[in-house]
Amino acid sequence: MRIGIRAHDVAYAPLEELIPNIHAQGFHCMHIALSKSIKEFKPGVETMTPGLAMYIKELCTENKVDVAVLGCYLNLCNPNPEKHKEIVEKYKAHIRFASILGCGVVGTETGAVNEEYKYEPANHSEEALQCFIDNLRPIVKYAEQFGVIVAIEPVWKHIVYTVERARKVLDAIDSPNLQIIFDPVNLLCVDNLAQQDEIIDKAFDLLLKDIAVVHCKDYIVEGSELKSVAAGTGKGNPVTGGGLNYPLLLKKIKEHKPYVHCTLENTVPENAVATREFMERTYASV
Repeated sequence: MRIGIRAHDVAYAPLEELIPNIHAQGFHCMHIALSKSIKEFKPGVETMTPGLAMYIKELCTENKVDVAVLGCYLNLCNPNPEKHKEIVEKYKAHIRFASILGCGVVGTETGAVNEEYKYEPANHSEEALQCFIDNLRPIVKYAEQFGVIVAIEPVWKHIVYTVERARKVLDAIDSPNLQIIFDPVNLLCVDNLAQQDEIIDKAFDLLLKDIAVVHCKDYIVEGSELKSVAAGTGKGNPVTGGGLNYPLLLKKIKEHKPYVHCTLENTVPENAVATREFMERTYASV
C-alpha cells in the first residue's frame, strides 16, 4: 500500500511546511481539499492557476508525497440552478488543476437532491440516480479532454449508496476516466453492519477494475448513527463487537491492488502515526 492522510487532518501549517510534515510522519501520499487545507490565502477558482499547481507539485516531488486525491466534494444534484452552475465551474477548475498537478484522481461524493447536501429518502430513488448520472456525464467528458480521472465515492446517505448502484453509474457513463474511491465505512449504516464482510466482498467483485483509491477509517455506533473514527479504533459491530474488518479489507488489497493509494480519514495529529502503524502491521499479517 501507499499509505496517505488527508492534508486537513494534519496540524495546520503553510504548504511549504505541511507537505514536509506529511512526509516526516511516514506517509507516501495525501488527499488534499484546497479549501480545507490552505489558510494562507483563500482558495477558489481564481487562485487555481498553473503556477499554484506546479508549486504544489514541486513540493510533493521534493518530499516524495503523491497527491492521491484532489478533493472536490460538491453536490452535483443541487436543485438550485445558479448554485449548480457554480458547482460545475468548480469541478472544471479542479480538473484543469489536476491535469497540471499530476494527481491520482479528482475525488467526489455523489450528492443529494437538496441544497443542504443531507440525507433524505429521495436520495435513494431512481430519479435521483438518473439526475446524478446526467450531471456527472459532462464532468467526466471534460476530464477526458484533460486526461484526468474522476473518482466517485459511494456513501450510504447519498445518491450512490450501494456497490450495485455504483456499478450502474460506471456502466451508464462507460468511460475509462471514471473510477471509484472505495470507503467501506461510508457504505455502512446501523442496519447493515452485520453485512460488512459481504459488502467488502461485493465491492471487490463488482468494482474491482475500477477501484482507484481506498479510504481507510473506522466507526463507533452512537444510537442510530455511525461516528467516524481512526482505522483500528472502531466498536459496535453486532457480530464481533469491534469495528471494520481490516484484516479482510487489507487481504483484498494485498491480493488485488498492489501499491494502491490508501488514505487515512478521521485521524487527529495525536494518533495519525499510530494509525499508519496499525495499517502496516495488519497488512503484513494477512
